[in-house]
Amino acid sequence: MTTPVALNTVWVILTSALVLFMEGGFSLLEAGLVRTKNAVNVTMKIFVDLTFGALVFYVIGLHLLFGRDVAHVIGIGRILVPNGLPLAGFALFEIGFAIATASIISGAVAERMKFSAYILVVAITCGLVYPVSTHWIWGNGGWLGRLGMEDFAGSAAIHTLGGFMALALAHIAGPRKNRFNADGSANVFAPSNIPLASAGAFILWFGWFGFNAGSTLDAHSVQLAAIALNTFLAAAAGGMSAIVVSIFKFGVADPSMTINGSLAGLVAITAGCAYVQPWAAILIGIAAGTLVIWATGWLDKLQVDDPVGAVAVHGVNGLLGTLAVGLLDSRQGLLTTGHVHLFLIQLLGGVVVAIWGLASATGIGMLLKRTVGLRVPEEHEEEGLDIVAHGIPAYNELERFSDATQIVFGKHPDKSVVTTASDVTKPVG
Repeated sequence: MTTPVALNTVWVILTSALVLFMEGGFSLLEAGLVRTKNAVNVTMKIFVDLTFGALVFYVIGLHLLFGRDVAHVIGIGRILVPNGLPLAGFALFEIGFAIATASIISGAVAERMKFSAYILVVAITCGLVYPVSTHWIWGNGGWLGRLGMEDFAGSAAIHTLGGFMALALAHIAGPRKNRFNADGSANVFAPSNIPLASAGAFILWFGWFGFNAGSTLDAHSVQLAAIALNTFLAAAAGGMSAIVVSIFKFGVADPSMTINGSLAGLVAITAGCAYVQPWAAILIGIAAGTLVIWATGWLDKLQVDDPVGAVAVHGVNGLLGTLAVGLLDSRQGLLTTGHVHLFLIQLLGGVVVAIWGLASATGIGMLLKRTVGLRVPEEHEEEGLDIVAHGIPAYNELERFSDATQIVFGKHPDKSVVTTASDVTKPVG
C-alpha cells in the first residue's frame, strides 16, 4: 500500500468512526424529545439500525449501490471502490451513511410503531430502497450523476430520502393518541429531557464533520478545511435563525426549535459543503433554521405526528440543500453565475428522490399494516413501549409506580431489577 493510499485509508476509518458515533447522537436526541415512557424504545431502535441495518446493507445494499452499473439504474456484482481505497474501509464508511437514513425514520414514527415492524422497515430501507436511489446519484454510472447532479455528502441521497420516507410512514401509522383535537388543533407532548436531546444534537454536530469532510475519501484534499468550515457555519446560522424566529413567533427562545434549527443547517449544507463559499453556507443555514419552524407548523396542520421533527429537519431541508447547490454553487449556480442548468438538474434530482422515498415507504407501510401490523395496540401505547417491548423503564422513578407492586429497585425479594412488563404497573397519571 502506497503512502497516499495508506493515509487515505486512515482518514476514511477515522471519519467512519465519527459517522457511526452519530448514532449515539440520534439515540440521545430521540430519547430526550419523546416522552419518558418511550425513551428505551427509541434507543433500542437505534440499535436495530446499527445491527440489522448495517448487516443487510453490507451483504446486499452495498452491491446494489456500488456494483457494476446496469442501465444507469442499479448496481450489481463486484463493488467498484474509488480512490484506490481498500474495500473494507470504503464499506465501513458507507455503512454509516446507510444506517443514518434509517435513523431519520426512527424519530418520526416514535411512540407507536411496533418494534418488529421497525426491524423490517430498516432491513428493506438499508437493503433496497436507499441503495437503489443513491446509485442514481453516487453509483458508477447512475443516471442522475451522469446528468451532473451535485450532492457531495447526501442532502438528497440520505436526508431527502429518509425524511420523505419518514413522512409517509408517520402518516400511515397515524398520530399518537390525543395528539390532535377534533377541531384540528395540536396538543403538545412535553419532551422527557431537553438537556439529553441537546447532548444528542451536539454529538450529531460533531459527527457531521466526518460525514461531510470524510466524503472526500481523501486526506490530501485541499477542500477539507473549507468543507469543515462550511459545515460549522451552516449549523451555527441554522441555530441562530431558529432562536430569533422562535422568539418572534412564540415569545420565547424555544430549545427544541433551536436544536432542530442547527440540525437543519447541517442537513442543508451537506449537499453543497464542497461547492459553496462560507457566506453562502451562512445563508443556507439561516434559511434552514427558519424553514424548519415553518415546516413543523405545516405538518401539524396536516395532522402528521412527528415527535422529533425528522420530516422538517431532514426531508424539507434536504430538499432545500439540494436546491441551494443549484443556486449558490461557486462555479455554476443560478445566483452566482446566472447559469440555470445545474439548478434544473438539482430540482429534478431532489423531486425524484422525494417521490421515491414517499412511494417506497408507502408501499412498505401498507404491506406491513396488512401483514405483521404497523402500530401497537392502544393500551400498549398508553403504557409505554419501554415496558411493553423491552420490559424495563428508562429511569428508576419510584413515584411512578403503584405501592401495591411492592417494588424497590435493588431490594425486590426475588430480583434486583425490573425485567418484565408484568413486574410494573401502569405509570400513575
